Amino acid sequence: MFVKPEASSALFAGPFALATLSAPEGAPFPALVTPDAQVTDLRSALGNAELTVRAVLEDWDAVEPRLTALAADDGPHRRALAELRVHAPVEPRQVFQSGANYRRHVIDLHVAHRAPGDERPEEERRAEAAEIMDRRAAEDLPYVFIGLPSAITGPYDDVVLPAWAEKPDWELELTAVIGRPAHRVSVEEALDHVAGYTIANDLTDRATVFRRDMPQIGTDWLRSKNAPGFTPLGPWIVPAASVADTDDLRLVLKLNGETMQDESTKDMIFDVARMVSYASQSARLLPGDLVLTGSPAGNGMHWGRLLRDGDVMDGSITGLGAQRTRCAAEGSR
Repeated sequence: MFVKPEASSALFAGPFALATLSAPEGAPFPALVTPDAQVTDLRSALGNAELTVRAVLEDWDAVEPRLTALAADDGPHRRALAELRVHAPVEPRQVFQSGANYRRHVIDLHVAHRAPGDERPEEERRAEAAEIMDRRAAEDLPYVFIGLPSAITGPYDDVVLPAWAEKPDWELELTAVIGRPAHRVSVEEALDHVAGYTIANDLTDRATVFRRDMPQIGTDWLRSKNAPGFTPLGPWIVPAASVADTDDLRLVLKLNGETMQDESTKDMIFDVARMVSYASQSARLLPGDLVLTGSPAGNGMHWGRLLRDGDVMDGSITGLGAQRTRCAAEGSR
């Protein structure tokens, strides 16, 4: 486990957030965290020894007012966050991932993944990517696929880079956390089913995104995105009511202190509501499920610099806090 960064100001926006924490050698427990880094164990506060964050989300409409009241109660039952380990905030049943949802990012990827024999100049290939995005936006077809919960790790845990991953890359993403079941909901209804938001870093091995044995098959997201620990998540779930405008949040990812991604969600092609609605047309979204909304420009392929043993990634999103993870080559720990 890597050391979490020190908070120089409030940890997140709003009066409270949800987290999954543990004491040294103790079992993880659901917690209410306040911006001044104080913690309330929700098992005792809500009278349920078996409670988890996912169970809180399953009863979100009823529980949220109680959590708001708890956040205002500065009683002796609280303890300091610094004493505790921070885990991924929720264990979802389903993870919905999105690709090609930031305009500049799509253009960069299109240029980076030059097809064999494609000798066209970069300007022409960028123009082609812009045309493709315009068509997608007009047809309202986000690109959503399925990830594995087993790829999730904590926001301060080491990320193991598998020996087979030739080009591991970062992708910081705003993530919606479902609070009410959603099936075939409209865009207008979609955000009513979102309990809150968190941060995900959706790591990708660029070398295995496309099948080499049979290119006609297309992408291989199982291989390229779902190694254990490839989705650092959290640290918190910030309630939707505390997030002012998901259409204008700043995402920043730093690699060893150098800024690599710095973009607003304004650059998204499909906003959160359209993403949630689209995913719900095919699948039934359940409380605790995650909808990752894509990553902005500035990944490693753009910079010509992929992840290596010892690299440290710092990711933050406006109002949602920050995560810090260190990369470790497989077998190096």
